[in-house]
Amino acid sequence: MSTSNTSSGYVPDGTILKQQAKRLRAHLAGSGQTISHATALETVAHQYGFKDWNTLNAASLAHSEARSGQPDMSNHFQVGNWVKGAFMGKPFTGEILGVQLHVSGSYGLTIRFDEPVDVVEFESFSSMRSRVNVQVGPDGVSPKKRSDGTPHLVLH
Repeated sequence: MSTSNTSSGYVPDGTILKQQAKRLRAHLAGSGQTISHATALETVAHQYGFKDWNTLNAASLAHSEARSGQPDMSNHFQVGNWVKGAFMGKPFTGEILGVQLHVSGSYGLTIRFDEPVDVVEFESFSSMRSRVNVQVGPDGVSPKKRSDGTPHLVLH
């Protein structure tokens, strides 16, 4: 094993890593397999390409220091959390139904809007969305943009 994540160099916040270990333990316990928290942490470290938890944790701290000047909303990207923001330039509130952490360090979110959002600008036509799958960075902003440069999704 290498001592860094060779896929992207991205390492999530330590809180997220510990939550992943906790979810792993719970999932395995549901299948009748019991592992210690330490084993779960080591397994998460291996999944990110690190030789052990201590090495992953040190890398996480280093990445946190490097990100300190940037907003990081990723601790809010959890199933069941309520979010608000703008989708296609229109305000919304909604619930996160699904979260995927991509190797690139971005997140795939499935959001169900509390009220459908009309994503069309024309008065004579509407296209309402009540649920979307979107990719966002740790700052909660989608890298994809509309033709006017507005990100598809911005979380507040």
